[in-house]
Order: sequence, then structure tokens, then C-alpha cells
Amino acid sequence: MSQRIFHHPVLGSMEERTALQFQFNGAVYTAYEGETIAGALLAAGVRTLRVHEETGAPRGIYCNIGHCYECRVHVDGIPTVRACMTLVTEGMCVTAGSVLPTPLKKGGHAK
Repeated sequence: MSQRIFHHPVLGSMEERTALQFQFNGAVYTAYEGETIAGALLAAGVRTLRVHEETGAPRGIYCNIGHCYECRVHVDGIPTVRACMTLVTEGMCVTAGSVLPTPLKKGGHAK
């Protein structure tokens, strides 16, 4: 079910654009030419784009203007790509970040 807005009362109708297929975590999604990864996933109902590297807490789109880095994903094997600033291309493979091993024990500091 798409949550994409095709006709906006102020901005008008979305002109005819080419549909593109891309993958996110192994599932296939549709985006439209000129659409960001974050926009396409948001329209598809995806809210969690990655998890916090240490805690595993879900992270998603926060600022959507490239300042906060909460929407970091891996794109075609390249880590730390901002989904809100990256346009979808045909066949793009996007994956969420994963929990990484922490170098510090909980409550302690390295000496």
C-alpha cells in the first residue's frame, strides 16, 4: 500500500515519472525517478531504516534534510549513506546498519 501523494492541493499533480525498482533489506520496493531512498521507503510504509549500532534501538527518518544522520544506510555496499539525501537508482541495493560490537563494557571506560 503506497502512502505517496500523487496530487497535492498546493503543489499540484506529480508529473509522469519513471518507476524504478530497488531493494531494501532484501525486499523489492518501487520508487519514482527523482525520489530519495528515504522518501520511497516512507511512501511504502517503512519507518525503521537502521538500528542503533550499540543498543539495537530502531532509527528512522528524523530531520529529512541531511543534518542528523539518523537515516544512515548501506547502499550497494557503501556504508554511512544518508537515505534522505540519496536518489534511488534502478536496481540499487540498500541495507540497514546492524548492531556492532561495543569496545566498552556497560558503565565502564577504557583505561
